[in-house]
Amino acid sequence: MAVKSGTKRKPASAKAKAKVKPRADAKPRRSVTKVQQRADKMEQILDAAEYLFSKHGLNGVLLKDVAQRVGVHHTLINFYFTDKNTLFSAVFARRAGVTSSLRMAALDRYDEETKGKPTVEGALHAFLDTDFDLYSQGGEGWKNYGALGAQASNTAEGAALMDKHFDPVVLRLLGLLKKALPDCAEEDIFWGYHFVTGALMLTLARTGRIDKLSGGLCRSDDYDAVKARMASFMAAGFHNIAKRRAPK
Repeated sequence: MAVKSGTKRKPASAKAKAKVKPRADAKPRRSVTKVQQRADKMEQILDAAEYLFSKHGLNGVLLKDVAQRVGVHHTLINFYFTDKNTLFSAVFARRAGVTSSLRMAALDRYDEETKGKPTVEGALHAFLDTDFDLYSQGGEGWKNYGALGAQASNTAEGAALMDKHFDPVVLRLLGLLKKALPDCAEEDIFWGYHFVTGALMLTLARTGRIDKLSGGLCRSDDYDAVKARMASFMAAGFHNIAKRRAPK
């Protein structure tokens, strides 16, 4: 039988209404999305700041420069970070915990493997090689961070951050070096580390100077080549200074 025109449709049943009812977890999902968006934006800001600080240092970068690189208004940067120093500290700390914990684990593992009888070269390999693996395999972000560390190590602000984030792992290395060279004057151990960290920072800076001097034979970003040589070279220096200044 045909339905007459103008006949009203029956209201939808409760069961039919239930099918289009919003899901109970819809609101939490929106909140998670906002949290993720905020985290993603934070990473973009830190990446941009890391790159700029690695090229120009703390004093050569403005918050508006970071905002321009991210593609946002500078007030958004202020929403996340109160000032440039706060942003710089956050950039520095983001990867510091990774490299510090990896090197600490490598030093602990080496100490255990050698049963408390380390060699100078072995201790230096444990300390340096872990870092070089990060910078060579971790992508451009890690290379930028290395250059940033090289920049920071030559400033008062950067030195304070070095103290805060890296003193424990450096002191762990120094402890192993003292075990390896029990007759070496303590100040020579510290001077030796001073020379090691200077060479490390110059390498991480990737200035390109060795590229020009060697006519392309060496590359400042060839971390594998540095890794194969630095620990042995520095170990010889430690042994030589210890031998020359040993008590008669």
